[in-house]
Amino acid sequence: MTGKHGCSQRSKTVDLRNGSTVTEFILVGFEQSSSSTRALIFALFSALYSLAMAMNGLIIFITWTDPRLNSPMYFFLGHLSFLDVCFITTTIPQMLIHLVAKNHIVSFVSCSTQMYLVFSMGVAECILLAFMAYDRYVAICHPLSYAQIMSRQVCVKLVSTAWFFGLINGILLDYMTFRGPFCRDNHIENFFCEAPIVIALSCGDPQFSLTTIFADAIVVLLSPMVLIVISYARILASILGRASSSGRGKTFSTCASHLTVVIFFYTSAMFSYMNPRSTHGPDKDKPFSLLYAIIIPMCNPIIYSFRNKEMKRAMVRALGRTSLAQSKCV
Repeated sequence: MTGKHGCSQRSKTVDLRNGSTVTEFILVGFEQSSSSTRALIFALFSALYSLAMAMNGLIIFITWTDPRLNSPMYFFLGHLSFLDVCFITTTIPQMLIHLVAKNHIVSFVSCSTQMYLVFSMGVAECILLAFMAYDRYVAICHPLSYAQIMSRQVCVKLVSTAWFFGLINGILLDYMTFRGPFCRDNHIENFFCEAPIVIALSCGDPQFSLTTIFADAIVVLLSPMVLIVISYARILASILGRASSSGRGKTFSTCASHLTVVIFFYTSAMFSYMNPRSTHGPDKDKPFSLLYAIIIPMCNPIIYSFRNKEMKRAMVRALGRTSLAQSKCV
């Protein structure tokens, strides 16, 4: 950062070290990269963001409007895509703006709000993925009772539970992040406000907040994972008990998409919130932040679409209806 803007940011840092209270943060992001690198990153992630929004939006549309996809699995998938849309919209547009703008300052309130939304959507997605695994277990191991067990009312309650715990848990985690005063350097070495980095800027002892968030991550991540593991252990036992190899292949194909999404999401989330702070750093945080902030939400619809014939057919029907409507308008 050079010129008048860079001087004001450096002086602001000096003031903070002398005891002033932080009222805003500076997102470093890709500030140290060359202008050509930033232009390349902007073009790449603009394309990825547009693709993620378009594909998730298409899944939301077809799962909520196509009567042939009126089943619990697609009901959950529609809400997963909606969560992904909300999640990437809280981080990526701001990153794109900062790639072309010189002003990387965000207010204290904006940083807190962004972190709350990231926490809420992330926790809700963890729980929703567990409910999706339970749905697959019921469908495969109790097919005759599937419609009764996974009724529309039950599905709505499960999705509401995921949203409720996500929104409530976000309040706790946001409070633990911003509970102490901030009077140190206000530079955040990432492209959005991420809890471990922000806590490290607090002038108080960050250990209690980091320990609380770590404990919360264990509960939020491992509890749904236990349900996922149990569900798939019973699914595996049921599959191995079948004589037909074609039946096994079809069942494995049905579960593979969900398992792939679970592995990607949980791996990135565990690295970010269940690792000791000493293992973190800008070079390690940014790649994983990019992974769960944009890559996974973009990959989710691709994974589900390419491995699911019903989704492919529904997308073709939706695109066909759109083309027909456009031709009639012309």
